[in-house]
Amino acid sequence: MEKLREVGKPVTRVDAYDKVTGRAMFADDLCPKPCLEAKVLHSTIGNGVVKSIDASEAREVPGVVGVYTCFDVPDTPYPVAGHPWYADTRSGKRDVMDRKLLDARVRIYGDNIAAVVAEDSVACDRALAKIKVEYEEWPVVYDPVESLKGTGHPVQDRCPDNLVAHTCAVTSEEDLARNGYKSVDEALNDPSYHHFRAHLETAEQSQVHIETCVSYCYMESDKIVCVSSTQIPHIVRRVIGQALGIPWGDVRVVKPYIGGGFGTKQDVHFEPLNAWLCTQIGGRCVKLEVSREELFYATSGRQPKTFDVEASVGDDMRLRARSILAYSNTGGYVHHGHALVLNSVNSFRWLYHTNEVASRSEAYTVYTNGPHTGAMRAYGVPEGNWAAECLMGDIAHDMGWDGVEFRMKNAIREGFVDEFTPGGVIRAHTCALPECVEKGRRYIGWDDLKARYAQEEGPVRHGVGVSLFVYKTAVAPFALETATAALTLNQDGSVQLQMGATEIGQGADTVFCQMAAEAIGIDTEDVHITSFQDTDVTPYDSGAYASRQTYVSGTAVKKTGETLRRKILEYARFLHPDAQGELDLVDHAIVDVVGNKVCALPELALEAYYNMEHNDQLHAHETIQVHTNAIAVGCTFAEVTVDMPLGKVTVDRIINVQDNGRLINPKLVEQQVHGGMAQSIGFGLYEELQVDPKTGRVLNPTLLDYKMPTMMDVPDLEAQFVETDDPTGPYGNKAVGETPIISPAAAIRDAILDATGVKFYQEPMTPQRLFEGFKREGLI
Repeated sequence: MEKLREVGKPVTRVDAYDKVTGRAMFADDLCPKPCLEAKVLHSTIGNGVVKSIDASEAREVPGVVGVYTCFDVPDTPYPVAGHPWYADTRSGKRDVMDRKLLDARVRIYGDNIAAVVAEDSVACDRALAKIKVEYEEWPVVYDPVESLKGTGHPVQDRCPDNLVAHTCAVTSEEDLARNGYKSVDEALNDPSYHHFRAHLETAEQSQVHIETCVSYCYMESDKIVCVSSTQIPHIVRRVIGQALGIPWGDVRVVKPYIGGGFGTKQDVHFEPLNAWLCTQIGGRCVKLEVSREELFYATSGRQPKTFDVEASVGDDMRLRARSILAYSNTGGYVHHGHALVLNSVNSFRWLYHTNEVASRSEAYTVYTNGPHTGAMRAYGVPEGNWAAECLMGDIAHDMGWDGVEFRMKNAIREGFVDEFTPGGVIRAHTCALPECVEKGRRYIGWDDLKARYAQEEGPVRHGVGVSLFVYKTAVAPFALETATAALTLNQDGSVQLQMGATEIGQGADTVFCQMAAEAIGIDTEDVHITSFQDTDVTPYDSGAYASRQTYVSGTAVKKTGETLRRKILEYARFLHPDAQGELDLVDHAIVDVVGNKVCALPELALEAYYNMEHNDQLHAHETIQVHTNAIAVGCTFAEVTVDMPLGKVTVDRIINVQDNGRLINPKLVEQQVHGGMAQSIGFGLYEELQVDPKTGRVLNPTLLDYKMPTMMDVPDLEAQFVETDDPTGPYGNKAVGETPIISPAAAIRDAILDATGVKFYQEPMTPQRLFEGFKREGLI
């Protein structure tokens, strides 16, 4: 790969000093004090209708400014998912509008039915306690398969059968016939091959970011200003406009520093309600902050899913056919809907396909009376990876094959094109998976550990496991991918970068500065960026999701930087018409064709602002649309200790090795991988939002009861990389942010299987489930 000047350097984060010193200002820090506060009354049933609400006593509580019920708000449905509004203006594809500010139709336990605005939170709490609600209660259905049978009261009127969507991608009849089969089932059950099947489950996982969801709203010059902790400020602006039935230009959204999101804040939760409440009390400032408990049940976590998987495989280790049937529980509202489980089954299909002659990927997304669900890091792929890798682990174990060798005989290779994706956009232009696996295998000492642990007996055993992953970058061709960047040359020769793309802790602002510096030909430290997005000022960008920003928004940065560079050189030619040959920008100076210095960049910048003959404040503003995609790949190797009587798994060593294309900032990528690996350990062993299926009520909405890995549960995390130069990325880069959470959970499961011979199909593999599994197999 060509060595670049600024891209590829482990430069310090541009926001590092502010964050470590506490100088960084988050939404609550910026909120004027004192201000009015708002709190929401949540339903205490999981399905039914609010018949009446008596708020008379609540309105008499000292300090209460207003009480508003589901009968007071506009009857206007709106969407909440953080997507571009139009997937295609001609087809009219749009996010589903199934939410209201407050709603008398209760679909989930904890639905929003009333709100209080008061001088302080104590008055809010006292008023909420005095509101009397009369319900008509209906039976709750939490299981998606049961929900599809009909409930008598559809969760959403638009779907009488509670089916959000159903898709099925199957090998064509022509391709099946070419290999001697009439159906996928015939290929799966061919007696010449070994047949495997399994039923798997993944739980709802919460993002549990440090900063809860918080916003404050006020009116200024008849415009609603909403300051929000969000990943998608421009989409929040649009949704507030839709929900309130006002022009989108009458709304201004500001996103300050944000204390994590991981997908929760890719939904528009309470900002529209907060904005509406603000309009009801004369435009005064109202803060609405979600409590930690509300964060668990009143915002969206990872969709729970079930998978039925099958495979047939020959004695030569080559897969013959595979099938996956998935059911996804979206809860009472569609949020991100079917896109999540599509990612699950697509990644299942892409990861292992090389030798297949038949495949089927079928998925259902279903409304139930379960809690909110939506986007969470890697957007459905960890669940699909769990299904794929549990199946592969079972096959390797039962057949007595080496798990690495078996996987690599069937894994995705460079040149892969998904036949079911429009235009063949999903394509592996680069794929260093073999190099990644070899690197991880050497690090963990795969062959030595497999031999050492093979004959272990007793209650405490050790094992080593592996899993692979695949992940696409951004959302093209399924949805619009567009971004804009703006660059201005300052008087001192530095540049100002404005982005609608959002820094949410991942380091995006830093890599944008590096990419801009690379394109212009200056140092990263001379690029200034503000981590606040303001929809009245910053150019449009969809926001932080789908590992899209460095790939999509970075393309806008590169194009804008190249435009500004061209304008700088054109102005240099005006100032120095006699300069020899083509001019260049090198080390803060304009040089001629033989390398002689023509002028310094700061000198040119000053002239551009104040030249009496030809003043030109040099500026570039470019919009791009990305139609391509890129596939990132990698693997996890894990070594574990299993204490069977205690049902305890200790992760002793774990490594992720990834091909993320060119690394824009290797240090930031390493930090991202460490965080994702820790979250995946939680996904595999600890984290589960527990729901009472009879009521739909979340049973563990506290940090005491929702179990997460702590620093004592996470070992030293090792991250390694194999860099490739992907031709579609602005600087050869592809997805990074979400890839590290995908495969560690399945690698841990594979290591437990290696240690004990016991197969687990439900995640998380909690001590209770582990104990029951070991007892079932006679090991305890």
